[in-house]
Amino acid sequence: MQSTETYMGLLRERGKRGLPLKRVYRQLYNTNLYLTAYGKIYRNAGATTKGVTDETVDAMSLEKIDTIIQALRFERYQWHPARRTSIPKKNGKKRPLGVTTWSDKLLAEVIRMILDAYYDVQLSEHAHGFRPGRGCHSALQDMYYHWEGTSWIIEGDISDCFGSLNHNLLMATLSEKIDDGRFLNLIKKLLDAGYLENWQFNQTLSGVPQGSVLSPILSNILLDKLDSYVEKTLIPQYTRGKKRKPNKEYSHLMDRARLLFKKGCRKEAQHLRKQAQKLPSINTRDPDYRRLNYCRYADDFALAFTGPKSEAEAIKHQLTKFLREELKLELSETKTLITHAKSKAATFLGYEVIILQDVSSQ
Repeated sequence: MQSTETYMGLLRERGKRGLPLKRVYRQLYNTNLYLTAYGKIYRNAGATTKGVTDETVDAMSLEKIDTIIQALRFERYQWHPARRTSIPKKNGKKRPLGVTTWSDKLLAEVIRMILDAYYDVQLSEHAHGFRPGRGCHSALQDMYYHWEGTSWIIEGDISDCFGSLNHNLLMATLSEKIDDGRFLNLIKKLLDAGYLENWQFNQTLSGVPQGSVLSPILSNILLDKLDSYVEKTLIPQYTRGKKRKPNKEYSHLMDRARLLFKKGCRKEAQHLRKQAQKLPSINTRDPDYRRLNYCRYADDFALAFTGPKSEAEAIKHQLTKFLREELKLELSETKTLITHAKSKAATFLGYEVIILQDVSSQ
């Protein structure tokens, strides 16, 4: 029986090489994976919260793990509907949260570990949410180092993203790289398990279970298609020119200042330099220069665009169309904004983002 570390390493290697994931269902018989998963979910503050049964993580035993494994061997494992409750948000509203049984939590964590090890190495460098070694800090760092000179910030917010993910599209996306029907079927059954609210059963026709450990990785796998579209279509389309052309007025004043200085007219030269320094050294409206940068954290994303507002609006339109037609998702009209980066702060991940720079030094 392989150790968890060995198997996770093999998955990462297959992911790096772009090889399909095969014969993964049989790995769900590996007791070591459940023991590792137990260690992870036990540290979770909500691990001892009961779902629709009286099971909790404190009742964990090797016998219970074996019961799960035996049910999987004969493909008889049944996911329980989550018990839905509501928790308050910072804005005073509430969001739904599904509380699952202990057995379901444990098996879901094992599946998450497998998907995470295989897919994370394939996800975009521009995706920062719910990934090992990444988070708000890496997203903000990316913006700090790459967004200099930005004219417009396009803030993107996907309406009810976790609750709207299309099941058929998600399963089709998983099947592109996972060649194991039993494993895929197990995930599909989880998506279809439904939920209990006030002890009344409700079907789940779309979305990933909110509160499930699998929700973040499943949403990242599907939203990687958005990342790929931005990187392979929008960024090449809206990136051109090696650097901005020089500002002719600035260059003219500096040339005259140098000439006067050579002639010994130092005061006049200094006066012209001061005039020039009030101007940007580059043509900030260079029609041959464009730059587009991108950053995503879960269902929130932002693009930094250097160019005219009309093109920023075109980018927003293209994103709206792609999400609607390809991913069956909608952008929030009230939260998807185009902000002038140098005169007004945009909001991303709870932080105000504004471009402060001395263009004369560029």
